[in-house]
Amino acid sequence: MEAADYEVLSVREQLFHDRVRECIISILLFATLYILCHIFLTRFKRPAEFTTVDDEDATVNKIALELCTFTLAVALGAVFLLPFSIISNEVLLSLPRNYYIQWLNGSLIHGLWNLVFLFSNLSLIFLMPFAYFFTESEGFAGSRKGVLGRVYETVVMLILLTLLVLGMVWVASAIVDNDKASRESLYDFWEYYLPYLYSCISFLGVLLLLVCTPLGLARMFSVTGKLLVKPRLLEDLEEQLNCSVFEEAALTRRICNPTSCWLPLDMELLHRQVLALQTQRVLLEKRRKASAWQRNLGYPLAMLCLLLLTGLSVLLVAINILELLIDEAAMPRGMQDASLGQVSFSKLGSFGAIIQVVLIFYLMVSSVVGFYSSPLFRSLRPRWHDTAMTQIIGNCVCLLVLSSALPVFSRTLGLTRFDLLGDFGRFNWLGNFYIVFLYNAAFAGLTTLCLVKTFTAAVRAELIRAFGLDRLPLPVSGFPRASRKKQHQ
Repeated sequence: MEAADYEVLSVREQLFHDRVRECIISILLFATLYILCHIFLTRFKRPAEFTTVDDEDATVNKIALELCTFTLAVALGAVFLLPFSIISNEVLLSLPRNYYIQWLNGSLIHGLWNLVFLFSNLSLIFLMPFAYFFTESEGFAGSRKGVLGRVYETVVMLILLTLLVLGMVWVASAIVDNDKASRESLYDFWEYYLPYLYSCISFLGVLLLLVCTPLGLARMFSVTGKLLVKPRLLEDLEEQLNCSVFEEAALTRRICNPTSCWLPLDMELLHRQVLALQTQRVLLEKRRKASAWQRNLGYPLAMLCLLLLTGLSVLLVAINILELLIDEAAMPRGMQDASLGQVSFSKLGSFGAIIQVVLIFYLMVSSVVGFYSSPLFRSLRPRWHDTAMTQIIGNCVCLLVLSSALPVFSRTLGLTRFDLLGDFGRFNWLGNFYIVFLYNAAFAGLTTLCLVKTFTAAVRAELIRAFGLDRLPLPVSGFPRASRKKQHQ
C-alpha cells in the first residue's frame, strides 16, 4: 500500500475513534441525567398507583413513569445545553492545547445540540402522547384484556393524533406561506415537518417564558423570604409559632371529640391539616434556632443578590434593544459550524461567560417559579408522594416546552452571544426583526412592572407590620382594621 492509502486509513480510523468517544460521552451524560430524574420523580409519584392489586395498571404506570423520566432527562439536558456550550468555549479558549480536554470539541457540542433537538421532538410528539393514552386506555371492546391490548389502542390513537396534527400543520403552512414549494416540502416528513412543528412548539414555549419569567422574577423575593430566616425587625417567629401551636391544639381537640360539633366533619381533611401544621411548627422551630449571622446577614445578602441579578437581566435586555436598532448582528441566528475556542462570546471574557451562565440558570428557575405560581397552571403543581400519573405527564410536557425554548429565549434577549447550533437556529421567526424587537421590549416592560409593583408592595407591607401600623384604627391600604375587641385588649 502507498503512503497516501495509509494516510487515508489513519484519518478514517481517527474519525471512527472520535465518533465512538463522542457517543460514549453522550451516553454517560444522558445516563447521569436519567438517574437523577428517576430519583426525583419517585419522590413525587403516588405509591398507591404502583402497588395496586391489578398488576396490569401497575405495569402501565411503571412504563409511563419511565417515559416521563426520559422526557424530564431531555428537559434537564436542554437546560444545561447552552451553559455547557458557553463554558466549553471558554475552557477551550483558555487551554487550547491541554491534553486532558481534547475530548471537548465543537463536534461533541454540535452533536449534543442535535441529540437534544431530536429527543425533544421524539418526547413531545410521540412519547408523551403515548404515555397519556397508554394510562387512559383500556383496550378495544371485545379484545383480550392485558397490556398488549392497551398498546394496540394507544398506537391507533397516536396514529390518528399524528394525522390530525399533520393536517393542521399543512393548513397552517399553506395559510402563512402560500407557496407551492413550501407546501410540497411538507411531504418531506423529516426535513420539514418535524422542524416546522417544533418551531411552533418552541415559539409557544418562548411566549410562555415571556409570561412566566417576569412573574417568577417578582415571586423569587417572596419564595426566598419563606426559605430564609428574616431579621427580627421583619418577622416575629414567636407569634407565628404560638399561632401554629394553638391551631394544632384546636384541630386535635376537634378530632378527639367529633361529637362536640353539630356539623359533619371530614376527618381525613382534619388529619392532613394537623400534619401540615406539625410540619410548619417544626420548620418554625428550626428557624427560631438560627444563628444571628444567618438571620441578620443571610437574608439581606440573598435579597441583594436577587435584586442584582434581576436588575442585570433587565439591563442586558435594554442594551440588546439598543443594539437591535443599531446593528443587524444582534439578531439571533443559527451557526452551522461549531468552531469553539476561537473567540469569547462575552466582552468581559471568562468572567462575563460565568455571569451569562448564572443569569441563564436564574431566569430558568424564575420561569419555573412563575409557571407554578400562575393561576392557570397552579393545579399542575406536584405534591410530595401524592402526584397522579397524568399530572406527572403534564408536568414533564410543560417543563420540556419551557426548557427546550430556553436557548432561543436566552439568545433572543441578548443574554449571550453564543449563536444557536443545529436545528435550533432554523426557526423562521428568529429572522423577523419586529418579532424579536417587540419580544425584548415586552420582556423588559413586564419585568420592570412586576418588580416595581411587587417590591414596593412587599416593602410597604413589611414596614407597616414591623412598626405595628396594621393594628392602629387607621384605614391603611391593603390591611383590614383590627377588631374593636382586639383594640381594647
